[in-house]
Amino acid sequence: METTYQPYIDPEFESLIERIYPPRVCIDNEAYQDCTLVKADSANKHGILLEMVQVLTDLDLVISKSYISSDGGWFMDVFHVTDQLGNKLTDESLILYIQQALCANRRRGVSKELPTCLNREVRPRHVSTEHTTLEMTGTDRPGLLSEISAVLFELECHVTAALAWTHNTRAASIIYMEDGFRGGPITDPKRLAHVQEQLENVVEARHGMGERRSVRLTAPAPGQQTHTERRLHQLMYANIDYEPCQGCNGGGAAHRNNCTKTHVFIESCEEKGYSVVNVRSRDRPKLLFDTLCALTDMQYVVFHAVVSSKGTMADQEYFIRQKDGCTLDTDSERHKLTQCLIAAIERRVSHGLRLDIRTHNRMGLLSDLTRAFRENGLSISSAEIGTNGDRAVGSFYVTDASGYEANPQVIEQVKKEIGGSIVVVNKSPGWTPKTSKTPSAASISRTSSGSSIHEDKPRFSLGSLFWSQLERLSNNFSSIRS
Repeated sequence: METTYQPYIDPEFESLIERIYPPRVCIDNEAYQDCTLVKADSANKHGILLEMVQVLTDLDLVISKSYISSDGGWFMDVFHVTDQLGNKLTDESLILYIQQALCANRRRGVSKELPTCLNREVRPRHVSTEHTTLEMTGTDRPGLLSEISAVLFELECHVTAALAWTHNTRAASIIYMEDGFRGGPITDPKRLAHVQEQLENVVEARHGMGERRSVRLTAPAPGQQTHTERRLHQLMYANIDYEPCQGCNGGGAAHRNNCTKTHVFIESCEEKGYSVVNVRSRDRPKLLFDTLCALTDMQYVVFHAVVSSKGTMADQEYFIRQKDGCTLDTDSERHKLTQCLIAAIERRVSHGLRLDIRTHNRMGLLSDLTRAFRENGLSISSAEIGTNGDRAVGSFYVTDASGYEANPQVIEQVKKEIGGSIVVVNKSPGWTPKTSKTPSAASISRTSSGSSIHEDKPRFSLGSLFWSQLERLSNNFSSIRS
C-alpha cells in the first residue's frame, strides 16, 4: 500500500493576515443623492468578493454599480446600493448590520446575534443546521417535484423549505425537512438510507439509461452552513446545464447594443496579464451575485471589475486569471467560461406565470400544492417556499405541460383546489410565451437561452471607466484606513 505524505499547515496561519488587518467598511450617504456607497477593504482571499456581494443580496438590496480592485494581497471595493424601492439606506440598524456582517470573520461567518440589531426580518439563504437536506438533480420532467414531495409525505418527512430551478431541460432542487411527528432533524442512519433509497427509485423511474441524475440526503452537521442559491448554481453546473447555451444569429455592434439577450466577450490583456471578460445582459436583481458564483466556482480570480446598469441593460467587465495565475489561453477554455456565464445569468430567469401563495403550514403541503399543479396540466419552472411558524409562504412559476402560457381558467381551478391566499402575478420579465404549438417532449420549463456567445473584441468596454475610477478608489480607501 503506497503511503503519501503532505506537509502540515496550521489552520490558524491561514487567517493570520486577516486577523492582523481586519476588514474595514465605510457606509457613505453623502457622496450621491440617489444611492448609498458601501466601501470595503480587507486582506484578499479567494471568494471574498462573492461573500460580500452575498451579504448585500441576502438583504434584498440592489447593487447598481460596483468598482473592484484586488491587485496584490489587498482587496478594495465600492458598491452603489439602494433598497428595492430605489431609496438610500437610512435605517441605522440596517447600516450597523451591514458593517458587522461585512467585517465578520470569514471562518466563523455571521454570528447569530447580528440579525437581532435589525428592525425587520433578515432572510439569509443559508442552510439551517436544524434540518435534514435533500439535494436532487436530473432531467427536467413534468411532475417530478410532485412525486418527490409525495414520497416525502408518505415517509413522514415534513418539508420546511424548498427551492427548485430548471434550465435547458435540466432541474435541481434543495429541500429541507424534519421528522414529521417528533420534529427535529432526521439523524438515524437507517432511516436516512431508506428515505434516500425511495427517492432514488422515483428519480430513476423518471430517467432513461445514461441520463445524468443524483439524489443526496444528509443530516445536519454542527456549524456547517451552505448558501442555498450558490449551492443551486453548483448543482446546475455539475448537471451540465450550460452545454445547450448557443449564440444568436445576429452580429455586429449595432445588433449587440440593441439586443436584450446575454452577450459574453472574452479577450486578452497581454500588457497586464489578464483575461478580460465583458458581459452584457438584461439588468435584474442578483445579477452580480449570479455572475460571481460562476467565476468563483470555476476557480477564477477577479482582480479588477466594473459593473454598471443603464435602463434595462447591465454591463459587467472583469479582469481575471485562473487560480493558478494563468489566463484563458485556449478556445475551449474561453468557450466553456462563456457558456457557464450565460447559464449562471439565465438559469434564475423564471419562465411562466407567477403564483404567490400564503397558506397554513401543515405536513404534506408541498405535496398537495404540486399535485394540484400536475393534475391540472401545469408544469413548474421554478419554486421557492418556506415556513414561518404556522404560516407557509412561497412563489411558483408555472406554464402548461409543453411550456406555453397557462390557461387562466386552469389557474382559477388551481386556486380553488389549493385554498389559502393566492395572488397571480404577471408573467416573468423577459419571457415571451410560445405562440405556435408543436408536439415535443414536455419539460417543466423550456428555457432555451438563445444567448449570444462571442469571443471577439467587444465594441463596448468599461475599461477606461474602471481605470479612471481606480485612482479615486485608492484615495477613498486611504482616507478610510487613516
